Amino acid sequence: MMSDLTDDLEPAPLRVVPAADAPLADVEAVFGTKGDPAHCWCQWYKIPGSDWRAIGDEALHDRLAAQLAAPGAGPGLLAYDGDTPVGWCAVEPRANLPRLRQSRIVAGGTPNPDFDEPDVWSLSCFVVPRAYRRRGVGKALTEAAVEFARANGARIVEGYAIDHHVREKTPAAELFHGTVSMFENAGFEEVARPKDDRAIMQLRL
Repeated sequence: MMSDLTDDLEPAPLRVVPAADAPLADVEAVFGTKGDPAHCWCQWYKIPGSDWRAIGDEALHDRLAAQLAAPGAGPGLLAYDGDTPVGWCAVEPRANLPRLRQSRIVAGGTPNPDFDEPDVWSLSCFVVPRAYRRRGVGKALTEAAVEFARANGARIVEGYAIDHHVREKTPAAELFHGTVSMFENAGFEEVARPKDDRAIMQLRL
């Protein structure tokens, strides 16, 4: 996951590409070998909770590699500063994320409860290595994710943000969702507040 997307400062000269078009080694560089990203590989919402503990890190890595190699719109985007990969975000149809159906925050808050709708997309995860935080990476990824979803038929893009103004000392492991302010800066609106510090953010395209 990631920490401290709270106050992206001056925008960096970044480019963002579909991760499916990037070398797998660049995706691996962003996820790293330690911390939550290296133990998840953006599979948390794709695997039922009952199965999660039985799957090791290598298998999770291989699942993401297979998703990146599959035809169609890939599961995420990669940000670069020059030739250096500096961030990842997961964006794809919400129907691809079965664990969201059981999430109390999502299922209890979204105004679009039909999780099989193919044109409702989720912007569900950000990974920004510590060395590249507070440089506009989250902002660039969010804006590019909206355009990527739009180009691939999305009608709505939905995020599940942390409100760091309500809970200032948010654990780093939870900030992979992104923050309310970051989504607002990309044009999203709050459509539900299932918990004091969690908001469902949507952008209608």
